[in-house]
Formats: sequence, C-alpha cells, structure tokens
Amino acid sequence: MRGLLLPIAVVVAAEIAARTIGIKLDNLAAPSAILVAGFDILLDGSLLYSTAQTLWAALAGLAIGGGLGLMLGILIGLSAPLARLLQVTIEALRPIPSIALLPIALLIFGFGFGLEISLVAFSTFWPVVIITQAAIAGIEPMLMEVSRALGLGTLSRIVKIMIPAMLPRIFVAFRLAAGIALIVAVTAEIVNNPIGLGTDLNNAQQVMRPATMFAVLIWVGIVGWALNAALLFAQRRLFGRAATLEVPP
Repeated sequence: MRGLLLPIAVVVAAEIAARTIGIKLDNLAAPSAILVAGFDILLDGSLLYSTAQTLWAALAGLAIGGGLGLMLGILIGLSAPLARLLQVTIEALRPIPSIALLPIALLIFGFGFGLEISLVAFSTFWPVVIITQAAIAGIEPMLMEVSRALGLGTLSRIVKIMIPAMLPRIFVAFRLAAGIALIVAVTAEIVNNPIGLGTDLNNAQQVMRPATMFAVLIWVGIVGWALNAALLFAQRRLFGRAATLEVPP
C-alpha cells in the first residue's frame, strides 16, 4: 500500500493545481477529466477491443520469440562450439531496434497482426536467448556430474536436471520479454500499424483530446502491470518456491 502513496499524492496535487491555477495548455488535462474520459472509452467497449488486439499481438510474438529463444539458448548453453560459432551473429543482430525492421516487416506482412507479431518476436527472442544461456552456465556443476553418474541422456538431463535448475532465471527472462513485447507492440501501432492501443493514442492526439490520450497511456501501464502480475501468479502456482527464489545478478 505504501507504493500507492506517491502516485496518489501526485494525482491529488495535479487536480488541485488544475482547479486553482487552471490548465491552459491544450496538451494537458486534469486527472478528473482523464478519469471521465477513461470511463467513457471503457464503457463503450473501444478500449477493451483495442486492448485485446494489442495483447494478442504481444503474447503471440512473445510465444514465438520466447519459445525459439529458449530452444536456441539451451542449444548454445550445452554446446560451447556452437556458442562460439554464433557469438558474432548474435551480438551483431541483438542491438538492432525492432522498430528499425518495420519497413521490411511491412513489405513482407503488410498492415495487421503479422507485422506486429514479427517485430515482437524479434525483440523478445534475444533476452530469452542470453538469459537462458547464462542460466545454463550458472547451474551447479555437481548436478551435472550426478546426471552423468545416473546415465541420463541429453534430453533427460535437460528435462530432469537443467530446466528445474534454470526456472528462476527463465521466469526472469520471460517477465522481461513480456514487458518488451508490450512496449514493441504499442510502439509499432503508434508508428505504422493501425490497430490496438497505439492507434488509440495516435487518434486521441490528432483530434486534440488530451484527456483520452492520457487515459489510454495510463491504461497501457495498468495492462503492463497486470501482465507482470499474471506471470508472477503463474510462476508461483505452477512451480512453487523453486521458481520464486531470488536470482543473483
């Protein structure tokens, strides 16, 4: 609850300033006006429809990019020669901003979900690869010795030894990637993809409705918070304390 004190204080101060000093700039809105605008777009269904579009693109891209990143991270974590072979390629491609690929994705997929999903998949692929590889490197060597002594094959070693040991960092990777997925999805919609919450932000700005614009922006933050909270809940329910241990830096 203490974490809410500062946001509440900022909102109250902004409302008092709006009522006493007055807001004369067209690009600002009082918190009360933002709240009313938010309820309007929530009740007419447009906000929920746009949220569903953005979340579909973000989660689909996360599933594709994160899944492929997890597989590649495991492969290069298990094979030092493969890691050396791919090191230059990974380090060359990883810094490329996903939005810089928008013209290429637009040529391939056109407007719509394909465009957005491809950009999200590209952006979420890299953090999962890097953190998965680091998670394998951080596995206690004694566990691997035990797996070899038990005569476990590579697949059994991955499933029974490595994945349980990697769970904390894997969840960190996917929570990080989920935040990136939402950011990239909304950014793609703002820049060039006429669907979702990003388009709502653009439309509100173009018709000079700052209250609606800020309402959508705050809603994006709430959606991001809820997505992270859902991942934390799933983490605790599915894997218990083994997946909630603090991960060392």
